Amino acid sequence: MASNTEGNSYRAILERIFLAKYRAGMEVVEFERDEIVVAAKALGLEQPKNLGDVIYSARYRAGLADSIVSTQPEGREWVIEGAGRGKYAFRLESVSRILPNAAMAVVGIPDNTPELIRLYKLDDEQALLAVVRYNRLVDIFLGLTAFSLQNHLRSSVAGLGQIEIDELYVGIDKAGCHFAIPVQAKGGADQISAVQTKQDIAWCAERFPGMRVRALSAQFMGDSRVAMFELGLQDSKLRVFDEKHYKLVEATDIDRAAIVAYRD
Repeated sequence: MASNTEGNSYRAILERIFLAKYRAGMEVVEFERDEIVVAAKALGLEQPKNLGDVIYSARYRAGLADSIVSTQPEGREWVIEGAGRGKYAFRLESVSRILPNAAMAVVGIPDNTPELIRLYKLDDEQALLAVVRYNRLVDIFLGLTAFSLQNHLRSSVAGLGQIEIDELYVGIDKAGCHFAIPVQAKGGADQISAVQTKQDIAWCAERFPGMRVRALSAQFMGDSRVAMFELGLQDSKLRVFDEKHYKLVEATDIDRAAIVAYRD
């Protein structure tokens, strides 16, 4: 994870690349991976050890420099998408990040996460993926039976370049329909990215053309709460199709009155 100092350096590098290419009215600003190294050198900054982390930081943590944000037209935001192998593009989109709705009701779920898993979790993202898996939140949220196929799946998509899916599930419903279910997990200060969701959907559609794709995102909210989202494309734009908030609690702490309320 990048430190605040690294995050500021990454913002400066992307700012230099963007401003060197941007002209008023542009909606797409393309650049290549090697330009990150050139910009860092021009700014007198140490070359990033992981060039991909420069893009990751902008998408999920630090955001973009104010000078870039100031060029955004009302109702649209700059995102950084893959544009092929070793290529990226700043692109104006209507949605860049997905945030939990603080007004959503919370559903209590008996916590089935093994204590040993909690003890040895490596980071927030891994912990969240484990929580989703052991508590069968994909099944509960979508109302179908799902199984984890692979996590941290690295691949590529035509026209987008390399991608990584946090965890991929496959599922089946009562009618026998099969589903490809990519899950994006974000913990700590990281936020759910529209770019990653669109990449996940594109990969699943390319790899599993006979399956229905249902893209999910999960966000730790603190206090043992998890926000679950189903995201999809409508008119080529990313939309939130569904959102639920779950709180993991001890079985003895389940509110019996709430269970009756859920029924209705």
